[in-house]
Amino acid sequence: MAGLMIYKDNDVASTTVSNFFIDEYMKDANDAQLKVYLYLLRMMNAQLATSVSDIADKFNHTEKDVVRALKYWEKTGLLTLNFDQDKNLVGIHVHDLNAAGCTKISRTPVSSTFVPTPSLQPASEPVADKIQAAENAAAFNKPVYSADQLREFKNRQNTSQLLFIAESYIGKPLTPAEMKTILYFTDVLHFSDDLIDYLLQYCVERGKKDFKYIEKVALSWAEQGVATPKQAQKVSSRYDKNVYAIMNELGRNSAPTPKEAEYIMRWIQEYGFTNDIIFEACERTVMATDKNRFEYAERILQSWHEQNVHHKSDICRIDELYQQRRKSTAPAAASRQYTNRFGQFTQNTYDFDALEKELLSN
Repeated sequence: MAGLMIYKDNDVASTTVSNFFIDEYMKDANDAQLKVYLYLLRMMNAQLATSVSDIADKFNHTEKDVVRALKYWEKTGLLTLNFDQDKNLVGIHVHDLNAAGCTKISRTPVSSTFVPTPSLQPASEPVADKIQAAENAAAFNKPVYSADQLREFKNRQNTSQLLFIAESYIGKPLTPAEMKTILYFTDVLHFSDDLIDYLLQYCVERGKKDFKYIEKVALSWAEQGVATPKQAQKVSSRYDKNVYAIMNELGRNSAPTPKEAEYIMRWIQEYGFTNDIIFEACERTVMATDKNRFEYAERILQSWHEQNVHHKSDICRIDELYQQRRKSTAPAAASRQYTNRFGQFTQNTYDFDALEKELLSN
């Protein structure tokens, strides 16, 4: 095949990337790490500021992914992270590879070889904490496995059964790259065969057969210390689609905290409510208050649970009984006539404590 001529338009704005980076560093970096590093070069050359959250939004990554990538490049010696006294990330020094010679940069950065970048805008929370989390996750970095290592893995006693299980879930023969991912689960994450079985089942049941997605779930479990299918089930229950639907009904668009997940799982599992009943409680909660919505909804649903609510028709029955009791006990003051100059208008008195009880009863 003939060689390809590569050329560019004369006036196209560009960012220079060192050939040494392409030859020595690019082959070992993953997708997120490459994006973060190249974007830092682009922002540095344009003298523009950025932040961890901006980079995460730009490439649809989590902030943890960005921090992990920054820490990776710091460990290679390509950049240095600077913090202020409050542990906010305020700057990144990108080292000049052209001044590094033809050998890889030492892991101890040399202060005379960096090109300063604009300071990063401080994040909403100390980035040092995220850096620490990234350091804890560094032990889970995926190695680049050789063909010999893959061959040795396939020859292990239990591997053939594990690969057969994986192929059964995915519905096709595994590629070498996918087999290496299974090797990563056992070799680095130290997942048991049972946990890998549950991992594959969990992802496939959610319509996810892509190994990139499966790997992200596995890494998340490893970072949370998951070692058994039972622990994985407990963790994954927080992210069930029903949980997100209930979060949305309560006006939340984020992942639930452990306490919020505890409330939701109580409503589903302990109280045994279906989504329509929980949604009804959520709607009443949102109409009533902006604060402590989970506690408020809990009081509503707990009351309905004690009154043996099983269908929305049961709620209507409870509402009707409440209205009847309310009418029979209405204070005579509600119809009291006033002799002041506003007497021609019907006047009302409001008992806010009673209204609060009414909201909870409804």
